[in-house]
Amino acid sequence: MLDKSYYEKADEIIAQHGAEQKALIPIIQDIQNEYRYLPPELLSYVAGKIGISEAKAFSVATFYENFSFDPKGKYVIKVCDGTACHVRNSLSVLDRLYTELGLSKDKVTTDDMLFTLETVSCLGACGLAPVMMINEDVYPAMTPDKAAEVIRKLREEA
Repeated sequence: MLDKSYYEKADEIIAQHGAEQKALIPIIQDIQNEYRYLPPELLSYVAGKIGISEAKAFSVATFYENFSFDPKGKYVIKVCDGTACHVRNSLSVLDRLYTELGLSKDKVTTDDMLFTLETVSCLGACGLAPVMMINEDVYPAMTPDKAAEVIRKLREEA
């Protein structure tokens, strides 16, 4: 069960967009932006508030890859493994990050909730390959050593 403040925040977000079915996606986007994930309990709550079934709300949220029901770290790291990044050795960057963060393909978020590591198909910055993105910041021409240094600096700031 979520804390009452989660539901209060959801009510604020619903009020901003209007309690209408057509507002589902912007509402759940804002909720995910607030908490870095979409708590399933809040999705059910939103469905009731805007008059749609939970099944419909969950079908929308699971259709789009952007929505996550799993809590994410403060820093969400996306390593591109699209063609341009892959041929420029993005997998070695990814492997180094797994090692640095103590993560794996099965465990993608650190226990301290500081980092979440994801592999993505494309970040749209092929000319800068290999590319890594942390939250909204793009890191071009990454190497394993550069990636480790970025992680070290973020740990110091945290």
